Amino acid sequence: MIRSRKGLAILAITLIVSMLAGALIARLALDRVLGGFDRIDGVFADLDEDSRPPGGSGGDPATFFLIMGTDARAAGPTTGEAATASEGSARTDTIMLARVDGSSDRTHLVSIPRDSWVDVPGHGMNKINAAYALGGPALLIQTVEQLTGVRLDHFAIVDFIGFETITDALGGVTVTVPFDSTYHGREFRAGPQRMDGETALAYVRQRENLPRGDFDRVQLQQSYLAGMLRTIKDDVSLIDFTTARSFIDAVQQSVSLDDTLTTTRMLQLAWQLRDIDTSSLAFLTAPYTGTGFEGTQSVVYLDQEAANGLWTGLVEGTVDSRLSDYQEFLYTSN
Repeated sequence: MIRSRKGLAILAITLIVSMLAGALIARLALDRVLGGFDRIDGVFADLDEDSRPPGGSGGDPATFFLIMGTDARAAGPTTGEAATASEGSARTDTIMLARVDGSSDRTHLVSIPRDSWVDVPGHGMNKINAAYALGGPALLIQTVEQLTGVRLDHFAIVDFIGFETITDALGGVTVTVPFDSTYHGREFRAGPQRMDGETALAYVRQRENLPRGDFDRVQLQQSYLAGMLRTIKDDVSLIDFTTARSFIDAVQQSVSLDDTLTTTRMLQLAWQLRDIDTSSLAFLTAPYTGTGFEGTQSVVYLDQEAANGLWTGLVEGTVDSRLSDYQEFLYTSN
């Protein structure tokens, strides 16, 4: 049966979740699982080096990831080791920029609304989620780098076929629901709620029923990610190899990575983040002024001045000192 991927943005960050498991992955370092991720060849090789932002400097610069999920419709998985179908002319349903600090376990995750009205190189003004359909990963990376001034180091893409499997591999996830909502007969009440894969899938798919639409959905996605990390830290023992292997296998089957993100580099990041918890994470949404229409398209207008300050803070490693400027766009996990 063909399934819809629309609205399943949280899968775009399963790569980050796998890294945030930290020592859990490191304990499996000698196992075959990390080497089994599907790699996408030439994602960065196709970029014009002269037009890219400069890289980081210093002895231990941050690492930047672009994580995306597609709205592909297919009869089977389109990403990861389990991929059996073509994604066709998919657009990105989710775009997330992740900064992993080079000298601590501090991580910043910034959601860029999929309908953001931006300049797509070679194609003029368009929704940012069109870049992938127009030119694949390379054009999306080019678009995000041009928008943010952030040089991206790695790229990952997922669809949602494995979402339920990933959640169920952990025995479910306890999510702190930020506000009441109802979706297709399912009720989500503010406060902690244990979700199996099917319930979590409904939770992150919400949009039309939410007062702020996609902006509220981003907050639900971020709350789910925080809940998944807490579940990994609290419920999965480092010596529980059965659960650990099930979780890693589920992620492996669902995520495709760029070919420069080697097993060795993944292990370095996992070790670096071995002590991370939700207090180590900062969840933000790219600052925006509101929504409107360009022709018949509903779009999001970014607040360029505020966003530029955020991008600069990410590059310079000073964003934490500026978080008070972004309270409206900051999600605080609890």
